[in-house]
Amino acid sequence: MPVSRRSLPPLNALRAFEVAGRRLNFRAASEELGVTQGAVAQQVRLLEDHVGTALFQRLPRGVALTPQGAAYLAHVTRAFDTLGDATTQLLARPDAVTISVTPTFATKLLIPQLPALNSALPGVELRTIATETVSDFDRDQVDIAVRLIRPPFPGSVETHLLFRQELVAVASPHLIGKAVLPLSTEQLGDLPLLHDAHDHWPKFFGTTGKLPGAVFNQTTHALDAAMAGQGVALACRAFVQADLDAGRLLQLRPAGFEARADYYLARKRATASRKMVDAVWNWCIANWSY
Repeated sequence: MPVSRRSLPPLNALRAFEVAGRRLNFRAASEELGVTQGAVAQQVRLLEDHVGTALFQRLPRGVALTPQGAAYLAHVTRAFDTLGDATTQLLARPDAVTISVTPTFATKLLIPQLPALNSALPGVELRTIATETVSDFDRDQVDIAVRLIRPPFPGSVETHLLFRQELVAVASPHLIGKAVLPLSTEQLGDLPLLHDAHDHWPKFFGTTGKLPGAVFNQTTHALDAAMAGQGVALACRAFVQADLDAGRLLQLRPAGFEARADYYLARKRATASRKMVDAVWNWCIANWSY
């Protein structure tokens, strides 16, 4: 026969039992709960009286669970985990979507299109994380990520190719002057080179040696330097297309080789989808797939 909810043990007693059973030490349990060791012992005795059986064996040093206590602890722990998950879902904003993108993607593609995204999805609160680090969707609480990656992908992750990493050499019109495009490899070698963290220049020139030029930890900084006329950058076409169209940069020539990774949209596969996450996912595909 199911136990009436009114006859369930007090919550404080269950909490004290769960922590003490997990730590197998009343002193450690008291420190975790922020109460005295005597208070933990009192709550455990109260619970034992309530259920009519011993849950712990009192030992000279610490305690041990009885068989009944061990079985009960598994159920109590599962119940607290369920409560924790339910509370997390309750506190989470259903209209908030967290997207993790690379810093260059954020600067060159996401930020310029935020007004369009907000107009298309006015109910979405978009939270952006700009990082090169591969996201752990659960640990980092990320809904969607854009990453420079390559197959194969784990079965737990859903992916969609946004665009290939087509590399092109670009520079300011002021640096190039009246030179006829496209430039040859030799002509490019006479210009100052701008390196980013990916550093594709050695492959471009077919060398393993170190090449001269300013070094930046992010592609967007190398592109800023290129627009300032400080040298030539090698970057993905998707990130420079707007600057090429506006005349702020010139394409000197294609890289002439295929990069080893491309830009993918990724998210954790889930049995239950969130409407707002699906909406942002579909918007990204519609606006950033090339």
